[in-house]
Amino acid sequence: MISLINLKLRGWVNYFAMGDSSKCFAHIRDWVEKKVRRHLAKARKRKGFGWKQWSSSWLHDALKLFDGYRASTGKAKAAPAR
Repeated sequence: MISLINLKLRGWVNYFAMGDSSKCFAHIRDWVEKKVRRHLAKARKRKGFGWKQWSSSWLHDALKLFDGYRASTGKAKAAPAR
């Protein structure tokens, strides 16, 4: 399941990485983490989202959830060739 989520997130981030999309990326990251936590809690027949049980770092380290939300400004790193 995580590999499918990572595939979609990686493609989405690569498509929208240009410009100032950091606020949108933060919202998407929070939403995805919340959904994964909710799935983990329901699989264990528990209520809530498991905020204390499954930290963000645990989701990214143990489950290998995508964490490459990087926006670029679109500025050239070097002057274009003439």
